[in-house]
Amino acid sequence: MSDAEIKITVTATGPYRVEAGAPIVNNEGETIETRDGKAFFLCRCGQSSNKPFCDGTHNSIEWDPTLAAADD
Repeated sequence: MSDAEIKITVTATGPYRVEAGAPIVNNEGETIETRDGKAFFLCRCGQSSNKPFCDGTHNSIEWDPTLAAADD
């Protein structure tokens, strides 16, 4: 893992943006490949056909992003 600080941003109406190469591991402990050093987006609406990654489906379905948002 790089020395850069991992940053995860909850976007207002879409996915989680993950920066600094955070590793993604499935339920069997296998690493899911990402583009080294590039930010990636994780699905928050639950409807992506490319889970755990966002494919933009949230733009064409009805879902309430506030249901998955952290409380202030």
